[in-house]
Amino acid sequence: MHRLAGQRALVSGGGSGIGLACARALTAAGAEVTVLGRREAPLLAAVEGGAAASTLVGDAREPPPLPGFSLLINAAGAAGSLPFLKTANADFRAAFEANVMTAVALSRAVLPGMLHLGFGRIVNIASTAALKGYGYVAPYVAAKHALLGFTRALALEVAAKGVTVNAICPGFTETPLLAESVARIAAKTGRDGEAARAELARSNPQGRLLQPEEVAELAAYLCTDAARGIHGAALPVSGGEI
Repeated sequence: MHRLAGQRALVSGGGSGIGLACARALTAAGAEVTVLGRREAPLLAAVEGGAAASTLVGDAREPPPLPGFSLLINAAGAAGSLPFLKTANADFRAAFEANVMTAVALSRAVLPGMLHLGFGRIVNIASTAALKGYGYVAPYVAAKHALLGFTRALALEVAAKGVTVNAICPGFTETPLLAESVARIAAKTGRDGEAARAELARSNPQGRLLQPEEVAELAAYLCTDAARGIHGAALPVSGGEI
């Protein structure tokens, strides 16, 4: 069913992982999807694979005005792992730039067009790290908490203007970002990759890693008119972890 026919969507981080899955879900629902990222090759692959209609190569933190988009999925992000006492201020700044300022800048770029249309949907891909703490990833946790705060603040500003703003908070999800985390755990502990993956899966009471499509289907629903009453929410997709 083409619930999003006639809508134009912008998906940051749309070349892989949750962003790519969101692009695919929005396209399947009838939206015209543009995927945004810094690397052209995965974006072109998304278009060639039918997940998106067009690409926009650039830094999500410094976008030009982007009128005409009624849907925005902020899926760009990055994570690192260090004990707190080995972090520097630069690690926190980098986490905020990747996980918060991308969403802030893109929201600022598309929101005037949404307000002109009288309709818009902004979905920020946060994390269970926006709702609880995890050890050894203090910059990432702080940034995701900030992203959730931004979501709630912007939601109040646009509540009466036809625009909804929500955050999805996934647990550990099978993505390239998770693969990097598994590699770091294996390197630091000497365990093999499968043991590291199993450790992450155990944080989910269902005993598994989530799939990007599970997050993407919720994102697509939040973009529909039927979801207009869901606003300023933090929605966990975590198998019961949260």
